[in-house]
Amino acid sequence: MLVKETMDWLAIKPGGLYVDATVGLGGHAIEIVRRLGAGGRLVGLDRDTQALEIARSRLAEFGDKVTLVHANFSQIGEVFAERSLPPADGVLADLGVSSMQLDLGERGFSFRARGPLDMRMDRETEETASDIVNTAEEKALADLLYQYGEERDSRRIARTIVRARPIRDTEHLATVVAGARNARGRQKLHPATKTFLALRIAVNREMEELGQFLSRVPATLSQGGRWVMLSYHSLEDRQVKQCFQRLAHEGALKILTKKVIQASDAEIAANPRARSVKMRAAEKIDPNQSGTPQEEEWLQ
Repeated sequence: MLVKETMDWLAIKPGGLYVDATVGLGGHAIEIVRRLGAGGRLVGLDRDTQALEIARSRLAEFGDKVTLVHANFSQIGEVFAERSLPPADGVLADLGVSSMQLDLGERGFSFRARGPLDMRMDRETEETASDIVNTAEEKALADLLYQYGEERDSRRIARTIVRARPIRDTEHLATVVAGARNARGRQKLHPATKTFLALRIAVNREMEELGQFLSRVPATLSQGGRWVMLSYHSLEDRQVKQCFQRLAHEGALKILTKKVIQASDAEIAANPRARSVKMRAAEKIDPNQSGTPQEEEWLQ
C-alpha cells in the first residue's frame, strides 16, 4: 500500500540503515533495498514465520544487505540491542494484515472462506479466536466487540454467539453474526467485518503491541531519521496520531504529514483493500535544538 508515498517520506539514503518492522511478504522491503547502495542495510521484522519465509525468498537476491528476524514489531528495541545496531535512518511499520493471511482460509482471518477460527499472526502463541469465541463470558465478549471493533450491536452479537456455541469455524461465526446484526439500510461492509476485526486485534494483542512499539521507536532512530506508519482502522490511527502529537509537543519529533495521507482513487481501483489505509510520517529531531512545539492541527 502507498509504496511511492512510503518511499518518498522515508527519503532513502543509499548508505543508510532502515527497518521494516512488519516486513510481511516483503513488498515495501524490496522497494527500500532497491534504493540502497554500498553500505546500505535493511532489517526486517515479522512475527509470522510463514510470511517471513516468503519474504526471505523474495529478498534473497540482495544478499547480506538484508537481515530478517522472527520478532514482533514491539520487540524492536530488543532486536537493536541484541544485534548492536546503530541508530536507524528510517523505520517503517505497515499495520495491515497481509494478503496471504487474508486469502488462506486455513489461517482463519477472513469470513470469506471457511477455515478454523485461528487468527494468530504468530502461530507459536497459544490463544486462538476459537478460544475467545467459545469460552469468553458474554459480557466480556460484548465488551471486546465494542472496544476493538466499535460494533454497535456488540451485546446482541455476543448473546447470539453464546447461544450458538460451539462455533465451529469462520463460516459458522459469520453466519451467526449476520443473523444477530440489526439491518440499517444498505450495508457497505459484511455484517461480520467488525466482529472479525475485534477478534483479530484481541488474539494478537495488537493495541498493546502497538503501544509498546510506538514507545520504543524513538530510541532506535538517528537524528533526522524518518518514521512512517501505515494504519487501517481508527483505533490504530488514533494511537499513532496521539503519539506523534505528544512527541512533537515535547520537541522530539517533527511531524511531516500535516494531513493524513490516503490512497489515490487509482490505487483503490487497483486494490480495494487500500481504501482504508492511512499514512503518517515524522522525523526525529534534537529536543535541545527544536523550536516551538508543533500545533496539533498539523495532524487532522
